[in-house]
Amino acid sequence: MLTKMAQVCGLDDLREYVNEIFCERYELQIGTFNMTERLLRRGRKPCGMYFCLHGPNSVKLSAIWDTEQNQILFYGSSGKRFQKTKLAELPSLMPCYEKSA
Repeated sequence: MLTKMAQVCGLDDLREYVNEIFCERYELQIGTFNMTERLLRRGRKPCGMYFCLHGPNSVKLSAIWDTEQNQILFYGSSGKRFQKTKLAELPSLMPCYEKSA
């Protein structure tokens, strides 16, 4: 499994980074496929984000950003983890948290 470091400034950068990693890994054109996301909570407190890229032929690729470890774990369509990215700074979940509260 590959481990990387990345500089992400906010939620928009985080979304873009996740999309770019999937597209680079699976040779997909950026922006072609829909990506959904969901706020993850532990109790009432947000603890991360779940991302799912809906690729060709019903392929689903997923990533989980864990705020406690400040890392993103990337999974292929088989469910096997292929990359872990440690973030240099903790992006804020506040705008997302306010929308879903």
